This record gives sequence, C-alpha cells and structure tokens, in this order.
Amino acid sequence: MKLSKQLSFIVLVFSINYFLDRITKIIAIKYLQGKYYTFLGELIVLTYVENEGAFLGAGSNLPTFVKVIVFIILPLLICTGGIIYCLLKENDKYAIAYIVSIAAGGIANIQDRIFNDGKVTDFLNFGIGNLRTGILNVADMSITFGAILLVIHEIRKELKHSKDNK
Repeated sequence: MKLSKQLSFIVLVFSINYFLDRITKIIAIKYLQGKYYTFLGELIVLTYVENEGAFLGAGSNLPTFVKVIVFIILPLLICTGGIIYCLLKENDKYAIAYIVSIAAGGIANIQDRIFNDGKVTDFLNFGIGNLRTGILNVADMSITFGAILLVIHEIRKELKHSKDNK
C-alpha cells in the first residue's frame, strides 16, 4: 500500500473510532447523568459513570502521579507507537485497522482523563441477569474488539503460513 493511501486509511479508521466515542460521550454527559435506561430486557443498560481507574475501576486508589504515568503517559506512548508502526512498518490492511482502532480508543480515553480531572466517561453495560460487563464506553469497545480481532487475525495468518510451509 502506498504511504499516502496508508495514511488516509489510518486517518479514516482512527477518525471513525475516535469520533464515535467522542459523540457518544457528549450525548451521555448531556442526557444520562442521574438516569438509568434498559433495553431488550436488561441486555443493554445505559447509565452515566465517571471512572477514575481502568477496567472495573482498577487502580482508582493509586496516587495521582502514578495514575498520570499508568493511565496517561504510558498509554499515550503505546498508542502513538502503534500508529507510527502502522504507518511505517505494517502492510496488512486488517492489522492496521485493528491496531489503529485500539490506539484511537486509547487516545479517546486519555483525552477524557486529561480534560476531566483524571476520569473517563462510561455509560454502557451489557449482560444477562448477573452476568454483566463493567460499565464501559465506545473507546473501550474499540480497544477490546480491535485487540480480539488482531489476535484472531494473527493466529489465522500463522496457521495459514504454517500450513503453506508443509
């Protein structure tokens, strides 16, 4: 893929993931504070939460300087590194899409932390009965699905490669 096409693809994938997250967070802040909505029974729950930690609030009690390092600086370096890797080294369009989705979700959550006193806006919960996800956001879904699809893609590539070499 030509560098200009690759850059355009990266910008497109990043923009879709990033702006879907930003738009849904703006809507959640405006309409969900103090409210609780359920859909399809309780398969989907919308409720507003500000999360000071990582997944399920992990690390929310850490000292502020540690939170800055763990939740802002290190993720920003990893996300930036992922995007640079996709631009300069990766040629597989699927891998680029998955890595950039992860990075866009990470950067969207980092932006929340920087401009919202270290907190991330969460508002989505999925599940059946007591089997539920934590409360999350679209950026978390970009990160999760990007990572899952990247792992599946790499396993399938490796299986195909080992099959072709037999």
